[in-house]
Amino acid sequence: MTDTIQHKAYLFDATRCIDCRACMVACSVENNIPMDKTRIWVAGVGVTGEFPTLQRSTMVAHCMHCVHPDCMSACPVGAYSKAADGPVSYNPDLCIGCRYCMNACAFGVPHFDYDKGIVDGAFIDKCTFCPQRIYNGDEPACVATCPTDALEYGEREELLKKAHERIAAHPGKYIDHVYGEFEKGGTSYLVLSHVPFRDLGLPEMDEHPINETTEAIMEGTIPFAVAWAGVLTAVAGVSRVISKQKENASPEKPHTEAKE
Repeated sequence: MTDTIQHKAYLFDATRCIDCRACMVACSVENNIPMDKTRIWVAGVGVTGEFPTLQRSTMVAHCMHCVHPDCMSACPVGAYSKAADGPVSYNPDLCIGCRYCMNACAFGVPHFDYDKGIVDGAFIDKCTFCPQRIYNGDEPACVATCPTDALEYGEREELLKKAHERIAAHPGKYIDHVYGEFEKGGTSYLVLSHVPFRDLGLPEMDEHPINETTEAIMEGTIPFAVAWAGVLTAVAGVSRVISKQKENASPEKPHTEAKE
């Protein structure tokens, strides 16, 4: 049977990015988060090459939404999930704040909200793929805001075709490779560039999914993993109870609302 599910993805073209950072503002507005917690950041900003053939490089980075996400493999409580159509989602209600996902991600994507911490409800910041938009027929906020079409959204296979056609049409403009097509088993964030990908802050990786190795190792330690997850969950629960008791025992302490 042919799989009819369309795998959604982003395509970022570094030659079109003007470093305006409108995508970062759009992400913060759409998700109602402050700019210092924006789920998009800019990497690889600078000038490469030698005079007079200087080239500017800018990389808009956020979650790669890997085809084989390491964050999901590393999470002991199932706070991460992978949708059949591409997005890698995070459920803060299940998170226990262990931060294994941060260590597992090869791209350094998940960021822990240290303003909250475990006792206030652990929370990881990362791109959500704007499900409230894409499942209603709209583009992700960052894509819809980009003024130069440096960011595009669509079906992964169609974006790969477009990327290779762009390379073929301008062989002297692009590096002959689409980053994310094969790296680490593939990602849903594809990148075209005119400079080496390492200059954009992207790691050099082979095609083998890292989590295939880690999951094979973990199969032999499932009892330990389950037990450890239970311990971490208990610790988080106790911490929340203790924190609540302290609040109730200190009526003179002014109430402050948790940050969004």
